[in-house]
Amino acid sequence: MTRPQAERAAWIIGSIGLTGAAIGWIIAPAAFAYAWLGALTAWLAWPLGSIGLVLVHALTGGRWGEALRPQLVAGIVTLPLLLPALIPFIIVLPALYPWARPGDAALLPNQFYLNLPFFAGRGILYLVVWFGLGGLILRALRRPKPDRSLAQMAPAGLIVLALTVTFASIDATMSLDPRFASSIYGLIALAEMGLLALAVAMFAATFDHAADERTAQSLGKLLLGLVILWAYLDFMQLLIVWQSDLATDAPWYVLRITGDWGFVAAVVAAGHFVLPFFVLLRPQLRRSRRAIAIVTALLFLSAVLRAWWLVLPASGRSFGLDDLLAMFGLLGIAAALALRGAALPAMAEAMRRHG
Repeated sequence: MTRPQAERAAWIIGSIGLTGAAIGWIIAPAAFAYAWLGALTAWLAWPLGSIGLVLVHALTGGRWGEALRPQLVAGIVTLPLLLPALIPFIIVLPALYPWARPGDAALLPNQFYLNLPFFAGRGILYLVVWFGLGGLILRALRRPKPDRSLAQMAPAGLIVLALTVTFASIDATMSLDPRFASSIYGLIALAEMGLLALAVAMFAATFDHAADERTAQSLGKLLLGLVILWAYLDFMQLLIVWQSDLATDAPWYVLRITGDWGFVAAVVAAGHFVLPFFVLLRPQLRRSRRAIAIVTALLFLSAVLRAWWLVLPASGRSFGLDDLLAMFGLLGIAAALALRGAALPAMAEAMRRHG
């Protein structure tokens, strides 16, 4: 499939998904609220993770970042989709969060943080930081020597990105249960975003070009390291919550590891860690384009499942068609924007000179 054909297919899939999600919003607004948040959670990890990886490479160097720079930039190009995507989120926000409803909020001890004015203020700050970092990266790549500019902004950029992603993940998904608290939740979100962005970039790169053996090994090792990091952080959160067995924290996991959601949790564990781990341990498979394409596709699908697993149990319902349509809609449009953005003359020229 050529790039124009892939872009056309993405626009069609995204348009069908958004149309179906809009109809679902009219028919079942409560279900749509969680479906949209799940899709937003899965997609937003792609551009933010891409920003993080570009800045990490600016500090560390290495062939892996040069090989994946076009694909990472394509992920960053999708960030403007966040502005229209936030409109439905803002409208359905009271249906999502107990702290956004006056009657329920009065019973919560953390109203000083979880309240609408402070939430809106933090959201504006997140947007300024994320769009600012994305714009600075794209601006630097258009310069004759972008690496120096990226290296200068990377230390401060990574710090503010880590802080904003940490608080945004707490605001968006952890606060669905305002009594649940985890000091490692933001780190898990950061690892998830980096892993998803790397997986998408490596998957796209298998179709764009064949990396040399040394670069392929570096990418495979980096992917393996992020898989292990995410699994370690996620398991530590589960272990600490399970060991402490607090009435405020344990119900969050009980809801997500029993019934159908327990099966989803097992699938996520297998697809997000177990299978990729054992495949990536073998050097010959790390050099195989087919193996890497399968592993990265599995990681992407597992990330989508995990986004649903984080959000949907709070709705008190099981998986539905609304969730699938919202995910197809948002991810389809994002993929179309990435394909279109990478083909724009200015970005194509920058990638030819610096990719």
